[in-house]
Amino acid sequence: MTEASKRGYLKNRSAWANFGQGAPEIDDIPNCPQRLTNIPIDVDSYEYAPVGGTMELREAVAKLYNERYRQGKKSQYTAENVAIGSGGRLALTRLVSTLGPSHIGHFLPDYTAYEELLGSFGTFIPIPISLAPNEHYEFSIEDLRKEILGKGLSTILLSNPSNPTGKVISGDRLKAWVDLSRELECAMLFDEFYSHYIYDPAITSVSAAEHIKDVNKDPIIVFDGLTKNWRYPGFRISWTLGPKNVIEGITSAGSFLDGGASHPIQNAAVNIVTREHADQEASAIKAHFKTKAEFLQTELEKLGIKTESPQGSFYCWGDLSNLPKNLRSGSELFAKAIENNLILVPGIYFDINPGKRRPKNLSIFENYARFSFGPSLPELELGISILKKIIQGT
Repeated sequence: MTEASKRGYLKNRSAWANFGQGAPEIDDIPNCPQRLTNIPIDVDSYEYAPVGGTMELREAVAKLYNERYRQGKKSQYTAENVAIGSGGRLALTRLVSTLGPSHIGHFLPDYTAYEELLGSFGTFIPIPISLAPNEHYEFSIEDLRKEILGKGLSTILLSNPSNPTGKVISGDRLKAWVDLSRELECAMLFDEFYSHYIYDPAITSVSAAEHIKDVNKDPIIVFDGLTKNWRYPGFRISWTLGPKNVIEGITSAGSFLDGGASHPIQNAAVNIVTREHADQEASAIKAHFKTKAEFLQTELEKLGIKTESPQGSFYCWGDLSNLPKNLRSGSELFAKAIENNLILVPGIYFDINPGKRRPKNLSIFENYARFSFGPSLPELELGISILKKIIQGT
């Protein structure tokens, strides 16, 4: 985005296509709930909100997860299992800052911001777990057990659905992950910011919260917020669900890291963090973004870019190895694209490398790039036309 801004992106936005976009369309999409357009501010909202979030929003989040994932279960979330933060990165930073000496496993490829996050604290050792392209980035429960026991992992961080591959862990597979976390006492941190972007018609949304036995004992931490699943990235509201003692530690960390989220925005969020609103939004997202996913994947394949069919998220993970020789590197394709008003993300950005412990030239994702279908369909069409000229003009 820095390189695009240097070339006039901010001044002439309509001339650009942003396949690097990490946020969804933010205006009305077919059959979505009514969008918030006004936020009333009462006098009490001028005060700081509690560091852990307002009680009303914490209760609303707990109720949403109980209604969606924990009906009929003895153990239920309460406000004490919820902490509110100013966006996903901050929520993760709060938690990671509380981890003591430990080995924390992370997958390759995965969300780019994990690299800075995992490299910012010296109390633990990040350990990569590679996912193989030739196995379609699948990872069995047996492999997971071997990684945890063989490397002495006490924590695992992952995005589900995955950014960038679009893979989804759900149903019995997700239950097996949660069960293994409980059995081996290995905490699992589930980044679920794309949990409404599920293209299986039988699934409305996905969450590890569905398979927890005891919300105060199982070492499962869930992150989500308004950014992607409610399509309000500018609100910078996230939440963390976990055992009470973990939430207490997160809140304590927040008191010196950030001081808490916006009071008026939290008040507004209470009205949309409901089962009815969330399910309607998820349904609208599924239909609208599936159409864009099919369009982008089809057009990329026509241009010789092999892709994993996205099960979730709003990204196509593209293998560039069949492109003309000078465009097979994600970095080289990025450089050519930015000159033609097209933004995309080279695959090496998802080769999480905290502390730069591995040489950059050893990345197995050099021949990959991530293409977002977060933008509108007309912008995707523009992006494909630009990409076509780049590829066919070489």
